[in-house]
Amino acid sequence: MTRKEFVQICGILGVGLPIQAAFGSCTKEDPILRASDNVIIIGAGAAGLSAAYLLNQKGINVQILEATSHYGGRMIRTTDFADFPIPLGAEWLHVERDVFDEIVNDPSIKVDVNTTPYDPNVDFGLFEGRRVSVADIGFTIDQKFVNATWFDFFEQYVTPFVTDKISYNQIVNSIDYSGEQVVIKTTNGEFSANRVIVTVPVKMLQNGAITFIPELPSDKQNAINKVRVWDGCKAFIEFSERFYPTFIGFDITPETDGQKLYYDAAYGQNTTKNILGLFAVGTGTLPYVNLSNTELIDYMLTELDDLFDGKASANYVKHLFQNWNEAPFANGAYVVDHEDWRRVRTLGESVGNQLFFAGDAYTTGEDWSSVHTAVRSAKRVVDALIG
Repeated sequence: MTRKEFVQICGILGVGLPIQAAFGSCTKEDPILRASDNVIIIGAGAAGLSAAYLLNQKGINVQILEATSHYGGRMIRTTDFADFPIPLGAEWLHVERDVFDEIVNDPSIKVDVNTTPYDPNVDFGLFEGRRVSVADIGFTIDQKFVNATWFDFFEQYVTPFVTDKISYNQIVNSIDYSGEQVVIKTTNGEFSANRVIVTVPVKMLQNGAITFIPELPSDKQNAINKVRVWDGCKAFIEFSERFYPTFIGFDITPETDGQKLYYDAAYGQNTTKNILGLFAVGTGTLPYVNLSNTELIDYMLTELDDLFDGKASANYVKHLFQNWNEAPFANGAYVVDHEDWRRVRTLGESVGNQLFFAGDAYTTGEDWSSVHTAVRSAKRVVDALIG
């Protein structure tokens, strides 16, 4: 199901969408890149990898500057916790499966990725202690990856084509777009390009991680300053037996303040492991993000014991915690679901036909804060650049 459907039913996962579609910020009048031009992309997350992949398909010289030592951004996953990959960030497919073909953009390539929807006739959950069916919640669109994640999809179908385009450990300090060439200074050197695509999380721009020369236009900077970015964390707990339903929801009031959901993280996987996930953003992250590791698991087990008669503590095996607030090049989760769509649209607008913005927050304001919106924003920018 979509986050919009979810928030309309029970407020666990919500999304604030515009009443009508907003016009894209890049128009047919924007300059078209020449074959000899080059593009630098800042960030190797979903948007950065997608933009590089699409530009590479068109023969454009492209380079990605990535601040960390790895690609993937907030799609990172671990294969050490269970016998299937655990997504520490992006997890669900929120739209139809044809988005995979849209990303690959090559009809000769057959995408072989397994996903599974939830079964409204079988799956159920608890919401504030009350039993609710999946059908009641409208869980009809979202799908879980089967023995894979968004990261694995990119690693198989996108990243191999742009691996040699990525320069790692390049922390960008400044972007000077005052001349014909855009000059980018990093901790390890200086780079220049005809056009630059910025894909860093908006929270990084709020924190002043990058200096723009000249300063960004006032409407752009105001949108950056005022947009709300939720805190975010995820946890995964292994139990020796399953005692919980497909999901466990909690009411957060007002719903614009956050979300909190326990869910069956092993749903649909080829495994005998019993893994319960916790997804929390905004005030839903409290008190988890402020607890020590020992305090954290004690709190979660007590919380679950109260719901399931002590079965959580009795069956606990191990746990894993990801605090996105402390991730050095994320500083949080994503733009709140109920943000003003016009503000989001401004985030996605280009600056001076030199700086372009792509990512889950830099959209046309129709939708935001997911992998598919990140890649579609990248496609929008690429379409503008190549005409």
